[in-house]
Amino acid sequence: MKDFWNNRYDEEAYSYGLSPNIFFKEQLDLLPRGSILLPAEGEGRNAIYALNEGWEVTAFDFSESAMRKAKTLAESHGLNLDYQVADVLTFETDKRFDVLGLSYAHFPSTIRAIANKNLLHFVKPNGKVIFEAFSKEQMGKPSGGPKNEEMLFSIEEIKNEFKGFEFQILEKKTIHLNEGIYHTGEASVIRFLGNKI
Repeated sequence: MKDFWNNRYDEEAYSYGLSPNIFFKEQLDLLPRGSILLPAEGEGRNAIYALNEGWEVTAFDFSESAMRKAKTLAESHGLNLDYQVADVLTFETDKRFDVLGLSYAHFPSTIRAIANKNLLHFVKPNGKVIFEAFSKEQMGKPSGGPKNEEMLFSIEEIKNEFKGFEFQILEKKTIHLNEGIYHTGEASVIRFLGNKI
C-alpha cells in the first residue's frame, strides 16, 4: 500500500490538483482561525490553503513522496509547512487541535475504526471535524476511490466510528469531482461537519 502511494506521488503532476477540496474550503472558511490537523494529507493542497488563510497547520502522511511534493508546493507559496511522515496508528503529538480535516482518508478496513478513534483523541473539546470521503455507492464508478467496498463509507459507519460527535452536517451526495487526474467525474460521497462533545 505504501509503495502504491509513493509511486503515485512520484508522478510529476499533482494527482488530486492544487486547489483545496471544495467542502473542506467551504467549512473552513466559516470557522475562526486556529489550529488544524490534516492526516493522510497527500500532496498538500488542503494544508497550503489553510496556511494561506492564517491557520496553524500540522499535516502528515505515510508517503515520503507525498511529503516532498507538499513541501515543494509550500515553498512555491513562500510558506513553511509542518509535515511529517507518519503512520495513522502511531502518529503522536502533544498538540490538541481546533479542527481535524479528513479528505478522502480511506484507511484499510482492518484498522479504520482504530485509526479514526486515534485521530479524534487530538481534537479539543468543542473542536470540529471536516470530513469528505467516498460512499459505498462509489463502487465501480471511474471517478476515483478504493476498489474495495469495505474501505468505502456508509452513514451508519460514520455514526459508529465518530462517536462523541454532534453532526451539524451529515449527508450522502452525488457530486461532480474535478480534483486533478484521479478524482474526475460524477461521484458518490459522504460529507460531515462534526462538533466534539
